[in-house]
Amino acid sequence: MNQELNKIIVIGGGAAGMMAAITAARKGNQVVLLEKNEKLGKKLYITGKGRCNLTNACDMDELFRNVVTNPKFMYGSFYSYNNFDTMDFFEEIGLKTKIERGNRVFPESDKSSDVLGVLLKELKRQNVDIRYESEVTEILIKDNSFYGIKLNGNNEIITGVKVIIATGGLSYPSTGSNGDGFRFAKSMGHSVTKLFPSLVPMNVEELNLVKELQGLSLKNIHIGITSKNKEIYSDFGELLFTHFGVSGPVILSASSYCIPYMDNKDLILLIDLKPALSKEQLDARILRDFDEFSNKQYKNALDQLLPRKLIQVIIALSNIDPEKKVNLITREERSRLVDLLKGFKFHITRLRDYNEAVITKGGIQVKEINPSTMESKLVSNVFFAGEVLDVDALTGGFNLQIAWSTAYAAGNAV
Repeated sequence: MNQELNKIIVIGGGAAGMMAAITAARKGNQVVLLEKNEKLGKKLYITGKGRCNLTNACDMDELFRNVVTNPKFMYGSFYSYNNFDTMDFFEEIGLKTKIERGNRVFPESDKSSDVLGVLLKELKRQNVDIRYESEVTEILIKDNSFYGIKLNGNNEIITGVKVIIATGGLSYPSTGSNGDGFRFAKSMGHSVTKLFPSLVPMNVEELNLVKELQGLSLKNIHIGITSKNKEIYSDFGELLFTHFGVSGPVILSASSYCIPYMDNKDLILLIDLKPALSKEQLDARILRDFDEFSNKQYKNALDQLLPRKLIQVIIALSNIDPEKKVNLITREERSRLVDLLKGFKFHITRLRDYNEAVITKGGIQVKEINPSTMESKLVSNVFFAGEVLDVDALTGGFNLQIAWSTAYAAGNAV
């Protein structure tokens, strides 16, 4: 067989690009992987705070529930290559994994460098030709079919029989994400939806409050986000206060749903600090504490109820005299405290930008892509994989699973 005729070009050495290259090479193809950086997997390296949340060990229904945009498009690729296939793949190439809270799958070592290490080893084992610092400037099309790419710098042309574009989105631009794939897609006649940073922290109006709470992490709280009094998101989870607002897993996931409402200027975040208790139960709990500390001042009587950093803020917002003895606090005052703890309120002003976004929301219109093979319906022998597509999910390993599944579908199809 003429090797040149069987050459597959993969553009982008991130999660999707590496998986697509390995899959295509295992099928006996000659694969060239082009990466514009000096090393592969820069974004993968920082994923999950450097621990790399590979996938999620949930069932299929849960997997689809966590895909926010175009879950139906993912039917073919998820059923062909699911989260357990991903776990098996990594075990097979030498990575031990573990499952943590929320079914999140991590390398046993907690090191994303180990994930990159086994992928690199497998790429080499499959004789993938990895070319670093190779920035593609143009996809070459003739008679509506792919035939090659042009590289930056020396205008070198590499010809091939098929191309897989796995260039990522716009998130974390420091890793090289600059929207190349969207530009390539548009040049071939594809539509690209409006793009937004997603899975991002949020700015709030109450800066004086969050600065006091900066660094405080709250576990097992419930949040609700409303716009024009309509609830657009609610969930339990972990939240972190920052100098500009709020972050943490539950906030990042919420950001996916807030994007369409950001122009409304009335996004309200309500934090239920005691979601396991009803208002009546919480009132009874506070009464018990107040009975126990009956001679204490209010400012010294909340230690068993709240984290230390939160106490001063809650006291100030409850409008109860901090010096007041707790046995003198009225039912009305207690009711005010209960309402505050069950609805700690902030006004969301904006979402943070691509520098802090885990993913890009939006991408190449999926109706223009074959969902089983990831091939363009507009141009032959052009395939797409990963974040460049208009598919995104919540935090917890789901976005990486989209990358693995779409890349496997493309690599398998070529």
